[in-house]
Amino acid sequence: MSEILSQSEIDALLAALTSGEVRVEDIRETGSVHRVRTYDFRRAMRFSKDHIRILSRMHEHFARLLTTHLSGQLRSVVQFQVESVDQAPYEEFIRSIPALTVVYTYAVPPLEGSIALEINPQIVFAMLDRLMGGQPRSQYKVRELTEIEHALLQRLFDRVPDFLQEAWRSVASIEPRCIGMESNPQFLQLVTANETVMVVTMSAKVGAATGLLNLCIPHPTVEPLLPTLTTQHLMDVSKNRRAARRTDLLEAHLAQVDVDVSVVLGEVQMTLSDILELERGDVLPLRTRVGQPVAVFVNEELAYWAEIGKKRDRYAVRIMRPSREVDRDGGQGREAVPGGN
Repeated sequence: MSEILSQSEIDALLAALTSGEVRVEDIRETGSVHRVRTYDFRRAMRFSKDHIRILSRMHEHFARLLTTHLSGQLRSVVQFQVESVDQAPYEEFIRSIPALTVVYTYAVPPLEGSIALEINPQIVFAMLDRLMGGQPRSQYKVRELTEIEHALLQRLFDRVPDFLQEAWRSVASIEPRCIGMESNPQFLQLVTANETVMVVTMSAKVGAATGLLNLCIPHPTVEPLLPTLTTQHLMDVSKNRRAARRTDLLEAHLAQVDVDVSVVLGEVQMTLSDILELERGDVLPLRTRVGQPVAVFVNEELAYWAEIGKKRDRYAVRIMRPSREVDRDGGQGREAVPGGN
């Protein structure tokens, strides 16, 4: 599509043509040149813009969960925020992080492979400082962690698998677990050097200390999920969840509704004249035999069969079975008639 010039640009071009600064032939040659864009096959774009947008939204939720957890653990203001979500070759990611850092690796079954969470040393030492009662400084001298510091840091980040599971719940049911920790990223072998990875970069602030967290997600690991990393899929999942919540809410309210339950001990058929002649002390033989189940009605609907008994000083019934049962000959369920002759 041709570029549209403004009026001032048109006037400048006409002036240049008039003065001889620009020749018509030069303009024609420039217009005929095709624009060529360089493509680096080592930086293959495996993730679409929609994938990046969904992953960004997912890990914004992860950052909020991590912020809440660590703020409570450290009793200090801790902030994590997603700054960027980019795809790059794995070797480029390794070169971009410090030579001495903290990297946790997580398996994410049922997906194959693993993902990595790199934590900047400045943030690590600020957290450890605060955890042991100190005040985080703006700058720390980077060094290897001691075994005690490793143990303390592991306890701080032991909820990360839960937060990953919650953040990814809208696209997959994963069960993350920590499988290792490295301080030298060169020893971290998630995928081959030229493989594409998605890098979620989060800014972190602990007191006066600031730094970055990088979550590295290899393309082969999430490739089975790419069809679900769409806005439409998330909308469908959200709609289904709202419907499920409404159903659960209705069931919870229905469970609190009061209903009338009554037990029919037996029946007898009488004429009106017999009823009018009833007197105190008369005995009415019921159709229900001794030991025969009695009918239990819920809101005047036959619901169960029960046996009569006694509990402490009160008469009681014990539920034996629902009113509808499958015939012994394999027929369909039917409602049995209470009592008998």
